[in-house]
Amino acid sequence: MVVGNLSDGPMRFNALQRAIAGVSHRMLTLTLRGLERDGLVKRTVFATVPPRVDYELTKLGHSLRPPLEVLAGWVQTNRTSVEEARKAFDQSEAQDDT
Repeated sequence: MVVGNLSDGPMRFNALQRAIAGVSHRMLTLTLRGLERDGLVKRTVFATVPPRVDYELTKLGHSLRPPLEVLAGWVQTNRTSVEEARKAFDQSEAQDDT
């Protein structure tokens, strides 16, 4: 979700957090650090008061867009089947517990 949100251009931390429903401050921080470590995200600190930090995709990060778009398409195509499989599995597990 971070890569998807950053694909339109640089964003600040709080804007990313608002854009990704339910993500905690800590999880977003860890995710951004991991993506930065892997060379997918660039972190830029501006010497302003208060300090401003932008996050943006690197060239490598932008190369993830096409495979993620394919994955998102697969999810949309197969969402109903996955939900049905989960429901069947959960019902089977519930019967096994009784």
